[in-house]
This record gives sequence, structure tokens and C-alpha cells, in this order.
Amino acid sequence: MGVVTYEFEVTSLVAPTRLFKAFVLEGAKVYPKAAPHAIKSVELEGDGKLGSIVKINFVEGLPFQYMKHMIGGHDESNLSYSYSLIEGGPLGDKLEKIIYENQFVADASGGSVCKSSIKFYTIGDYVITEDEIKALIQRSEVVYKAIEAYLLANTDACN
Repeated sequence: MGVVTYEFEVTSLVAPTRLFKAFVLEGAKVYPKAAPHAIKSVELEGDGKLGSIVKINFVEGLPFQYMKHMIGGHDESNLSYSYSLIEGGPLGDKLEKIIYENQFVADASGGSVCKSSIKFYTIGDYVITEDEIKALIQRSEVVYKAIEAYLLANTDACN
């Protein structure tokens, strides 16, 4: 097993507190509204805190039917959160898990920057390439941008 870490940032016109609420605190109701082209439903197993499982079900026609995240924790005062992708999605037979650590910070324009660190835990001798990592990030950014657009269009959401 190997571990590959990749860091990247995504900017947004939305304030960091609203993004944190949309992604972490209200994700189960926001995701399907913001990205109905991709997300059919979100199910929570547990109380939403450390160790709880979040199952994201995708619409038909996408490469994956679902994925399960285990919540690692979140810090509202720091606008940070972590979770592990433990089942489904892009894991297949080459990745054991993917751990995400994210933090939303304010930028000078009133928007925000999402700073992300992702750790890919590979199975056996498999080596994930930078192109594969970038392709996975691009899929995530599609949903990220859909949530951003939803928040911009619905100014009363996640306040």
C-alpha cells in the first residue's frame, strides 16, 4: 500500500461560512438541490458527528452508483472538516480509501478559498498518476461549482 498526498485550492464568490454550512452542516439537503444532475439523495447513518457514515447516491448514467464517506470531524470555528471515502465511487480495486481535509478561508474580495489536502491510499503496487488525481478532482469540482451556483442563486440558503 502506498499513500499519495495532493493539495489544491478552489476559489469561490461565496463567503466561507455559507460554504461550510452547505458542504458540512446542511449537505444532505443542499447536495440534491444544487446538483440534481449528479446527486439523487444523501443518507446519514449516525448523528452526523465523528464516525458517522454519509451515503451519497448518484443519478443513473454516471460512472458510480454511490459512495460512502466516514466523517472524520469538523470544526465550525475554523471552518474545517475531514472525511474518508471508504466505499463506492472511484475506489474500485486500486484504492483502499481517500482521506479529505478541507478548510474554507475568506479572501480579500469577500469570497473564499477552499484549501484541500487529499490522501490516496492505494492497494498493492498500484501507483496513482497525477492525471488520474486531476480527473477525480475535476469531477468533484463540478459538484462544488454547482453548490456555489446554488448558493449564489439562493441568497437565503445556508445563512
